[in-house]
Amino acid sequence: MVRDGFYYGLGAFVAAVLLGLINPWLALPPLLLGAFFLWFFRDPERTIPDGSGVVVSPADGKVTSVSRLTEEGRGNQRISIFLSVFDVHVNRSPISGTITGVSYQKGKFGNAMSAGSSDANEQNVVTVKGDGLTVTFKQIAGLLARRIVFNPRTGDRIERGQRVGLIKFGSRVDVVLDENVDIQVKVGDHVAGGSSILGVLRAGQSRAEAVR
Repeated sequence: MVRDGFYYGLGAFVAAVLLGLINPWLALPPLLLGAFFLWFFRDPERTIPDGSGVVVSPADGKVTSVSRLTEEGRGNQRISIFLSVFDVHVNRSPISGTITGVSYQKGKFGNAMSAGSSDANEQNVVTVKGDGLTVTFKQIAGLLARRIVFNPRTGDRIERGQRVGLIKFGSRVDVVLDENVDIQVKVGDHVAGGSSILGVLRAGQSRAEAVR
């Protein structure tokens, strides 16, 4: 379980005890809320796929979009994953490599499922290079998400599937991949952070071409 779950849960249970001294029935709502916090901040172990050029999902959730986009004059692919309050909210690294950029951008707290939330909402943008790939993923706040947590720093080495942070409550994660990655998911798929494969570097693709 994520440490935050104990903090939120403990606060709710303390409130339940105090309210219970007044009336036992008043303790029920904070008890249920405390149980929800303990469940919400769960952090299950995952089996991380092996293999060169494999990109795993950085988050649990539903794939809501698979699209192509142009950034800085080059073509890329974007996979959008929506996290409901029922999903695990721990985020993991999509590949093994070195963090070359971390940029926190303030913004709105609009509906994370809307197309504009990728640019307008508050977000943390992380770029990782390694294993012949450059992958950028965005932790995007939503209507309920008011805090984004990311622990590593620029220059740190991280491993595929490694826990790197979380987004509290409903949110979204976008993953931007090179064109030379073959996408393995489609809209409507439910993916699991660290274990579901989003894409694989195309067979025969050289490392130099992949990071160019």
